[in-house]
Amino acid sequence: MSLPNQSAEGLLQGAPNRSLNATATPGAWDPGTLQALKIALVVLLSIITLATVLSNAFVLTTIFLTRKLHTPANCLIGSLAMTDLLVSILVMPISIAYTTTHTWSFGQLLCDIWLSSDITCCTASILHLCVIALDRYWAITDALEYSKRRTVGHAAAMITVVWAISVCISIPPLFWRQAKTHEEMSDCLVNTSQISYTIYSTCGAFYIPSVLLIILYGRIYMAARNRILNPPSLYGKRFTTAHLITGSAGSSLCSLNPSLHEGHSHSAGSPLFFNHVKIKLADSVLERKRISAARERKATKTLGIILGAFIVCWLPFFVASLVLPICRDSCWIHPALFDFFTWLGYLNSLINPIIYTMFNEEFRQAFQKVVRFRKTS
Repeated sequence: MSLPNQSAEGLLQGAPNRSLNATATPGAWDPGTLQALKIALVVLLSIITLATVLSNAFVLTTIFLTRKLHTPANCLIGSLAMTDLLVSILVMPISIAYTTTHTWSFGQLLCDIWLSSDITCCTASILHLCVIALDRYWAITDALEYSKRRTVGHAAAMITVVWAISVCISIPPLFWRQAKTHEEMSDCLVNTSQISYTIYSTCGAFYIPSVLLIILYGRIYMAARNRILNPPSLYGKRFTTAHLITGSAGSSLCSLNPSLHEGHSHSAGSPLFFNHVKIKLADSVLERKRISAARERKATKTLGIILGAFIVCWLPFFVASLVLPICRDSCWIHPALFDFFTWLGYLNSLINPIIYTMFNEEFRQAFQKVVRFRKTS
């Protein structure tokens, strides 16, 4: 996400000369070593970008080719994969060039497009995690009612809200940007003189979604835990009674009744004789509930891993991006460290599809089928 990253670089321009001189003149680095480090960095970031493209493309392909995965919940996962794919295509390649050279040579128009795409797509990726958690929360805590409105249309509405919020966060900087000619441009920065926008964008893109995710996941965890600790009284198997009814003509009829009858009168015909046989039958409804509970536990675990990865990847970036513009000259951070924070955030777009393919059994099986299909074709 470029907004705070570029503002940090802008703050570096106004940092004390002593601090800049301490880091900007690497006396121990000769030109050959610096060039080798740049090449190694380009290779590493290119591998991350390519892996992000392929992993999210595989998730989308798997969902598209597997009919079993055509569910409203997986529509949200597919939309997340599409968003992360856009990050890897529209944002990360240009960011590689800018990170390694710290010079912008693509002009004002591409700068505006890149910054807007960066902020929009990264924010949308984060907000997708919120709607996926919200969908899971409703599915667990209000299963009967939510199942009625858990449709593809409902998922599409949630996705629309995500993109609308993301655009609202990315558009404002375009209104107060300072247009420059191609010759005057050496960097691609967002003007962060508006502190109110910095607070608005960081809270809308990270802090509020993080609080929402933590609350939702906490409630999901407690609901899943209560299901495990307090199962139904007749959990798994239920006993019933089979009555073997024998008539005078030698015919017999087997009827099932959940309660035992001590006596029975037959109004017409010859008397009937009952043999009570207690048999053990599997309760299919409770069996399905047990399977469903196991799936919910796995889904909750997957969601927890996604939440943890999200916090680890984005927290350093957004802490720095909020603090630096506010404290101005009193704060300073090494440009290389902030570049690391930026790419750690981008790395979240690679981690999301890996988590789904590794920890979601349905996705893993479908993914393996797609891979086998491609090998045989």
